[in-house]
Amino acid sequence: MRLLVLTSHADSLNSIRPEAEIFISMQELGVDVTVMTQADGVYNDRLRKAGVRLVNFVPQKKFDRHAVRYVRNYVVDHDIDVVYAFNNPAIITCNRALRGLNHVSLVTYRGQTGNLSRWDPTCYLTHLNPRVDMILGVSNAVRDSIREAHPSPAKAETVYKGHNLAWYNDAALDLNTLGIPADAFVVGCVANNRPRKGVRVLVDATHYLPKQANIHFILVGGGMDAPEVQQQIAASPYADRFHVLGYRHDSLAIISACDVSVLPAVKREGLPKTVIEAMVYETTPVVTTAGGSPELVDNGVTGFVVPVNNAPAIAEKIKWLYEHRASCKEMGERARVRIDEHFNVKDSAKRTKQLMEDLLACKQSA
Repeated sequence: MRLLVLTSHADSLNSIRPEAEIFISMQELGVDVTVMTQADGVYNDRLRKAGVRLVNFVPQKKFDRHAVRYVRNYVVDHDIDVVYAFNNPAIITCNRALRGLNHVSLVTYRGQTGNLSRWDPTCYLTHLNPRVDMILGVSNAVRDSIREAHPSPAKAETVYKGHNLAWYNDAALDLNTLGIPADAFVVGCVANNRPRKGVRVLVDATHYLPKQANIHFILVGGGMDAPEVQQQIAASPYADRFHVLGYRHDSLAIISACDVSVLPAVKREGLPKTVIEAMVYETTPVVTTAGGSPELVDNGVTGFVVPVNNAPAIAEKIKWLYEHRASCKEMGERARVRIDEHFNVKDSAKRTKQLMEDLLACKQSA
């Protein structure tokens, strides 16, 4: 099978790695993989050494005749079987480039729930376009969200974006450098401060905790210094125990040093990488029912799942973990094992390969 991937690898190494390693594993499984991405993509050296062919091309706009011609010519000249598009400009380009090439399968990637509707004409430019043969959602929640919106629900499937424990070797940060006492129970939250991430819900949860408990909170991510967040923290009984760090390159070292990681998201989660990273570092997760988060956590075994927009429920779980530190540690240890056994990159590659082979077989028999 000859696979052409269109993606952008301009983000950080940690962000790109789970996606890129799937391509490498598929190459090892015998798939002939070509990746169209930036010439200076952060993962290019690793891809090249693994035998993945790289093409310096990224569709920059949603409507670009040059990009359409370039992709179509490449597909025809290299006898491509499957095209896998990862972002909207790539998907729109491929929908146009593959017209009439019915023997070529088009697969798209979807990383979050929501924002798709069969009644929205713009959605037919991307995932709902009839030219798309299959959409791979990053979680069952994403898959189900696509199926609810899609005129052909069976086109949506799940492939977890797998990980490898060997990727994560960051030493835990010494929290004394942040002014946190050595005996404190530390709750971390790594997220950019967008409304859907629910940071306000976590801050509100502090009003339901014992006021004198030795619990400290660390907020990591862009926008955490926003006035509304600062005002809410100032009104919290834990105001002096909040540590707002903003964006940090050492977020893994920070979350590794925490006892608990909370992602209080209220909607549109796919398969949150920050939750996976916390679990790998044996930091017990507390997540909400938003999107694919509950698929990561075995509730009550490797962490806790609570309803969205429910500050008392978050507080209840933090309080229980604070009062049962040995159980908290055991949950964190089991969380690491769960990622290794159920969200492994090798399994993700095998499933992607199998789904694409099944898709090609259906086309050939039609």
